Parts: sequence; structure tokens; C-alpha cells
Amino acid sequence: MSAGDTCSAQELADMLGISDRKVREHAAAGHIVKVSTGKYARVESVRTYCEHLRMAAAGRGDQESALDLSRERARLASEQADAQAIKNAALRGELVKAVEVEREWQDVLRSVRSGVLAVPSRARQKLAHLTPHDVEAIDAELRRALERLAEAAE
Repeated sequence: MSAGDTCSAQELADMLGISDRKVREHAAAGHIVKVSTGKYARVESVRTYCEHLRMAAAGRGDQESALDLSRERARLASEQADAQAIKNAALRGELVKAVEVEREWQDVLRSVRSGVLAVPSRARQKLAHLTPHDVEAIDAELRRALERLAEAAE
């Protein structure tokens, strides 16, 4: 190979329209032919670089690119399948809206709260020996318990 057949990284970079750093990266990846320290085979490098670009454009780049593309296609197919499964479940009535669930739970919790708050007056009716002080103490404890539960839920 004559001196005219080789060039520096900078000369090759200028020819290919890339940086000299990219020339070194492509040489390490085998897309550019390096003949010695700082010297690259001019014609062979252009050919192999162009072949690399053709393969990448056709979706048949290096093995890592092909694996990435395959993974991305598989991920997309999986996401599309999940989206379709959700649509089908909604059409069959198997899904409920979060707003509806929240509303139902709020109703349940309101019923529980009012039931708990009604305990002192029911206890006063059934247990005549309780003093008003006893009933107030029971009421206060139940209210504290409800407050702690409300704080823990926040």
C-alpha cells in the first residue's frame, strides 16, 4: 500500500463529513480500515464505512443495533397487545373506573364513621348504669381512633 493509499484521521474525517474522533470510533468498530498508528486505508475505509451506512439504513446494522431494534419491536408489540387487552376488558365490562371505586369507598367509609359515632348513644340506651361521664369518655376515645385512622390515610 503506497503513501497515497493512506490518510490521517483528520483527512478521512474531512472526506466522510465526520469528526476525527468518530473516525477512530468507527475504526475500533471495524467500519474503517486502520493500517498503522494514525494512518487509515483511504479507499477501503470509504468502502467499508459506506457499507456500514447502507446496512444501518436497511435496519441490518451491527449485531448490537439489530438486537436493540428487535427489542424495541418486541416491546412495542407487547405494549400494543396490552393496550388491546385493556380495551377488550373495558368492552366486556370487566374494568371499573377509578372515580367510581373512589366514590363507593367514600360511601362505605362514611357509613362506618357514622356507625362508630353512634356507638356512645346506643351504649347509653342499652347500658343504663353508664354515667354521662362514661359515655363522653367512650365518645372521645372513638373520635380519637377515627382521627388517627384519618391521619394515617393521608
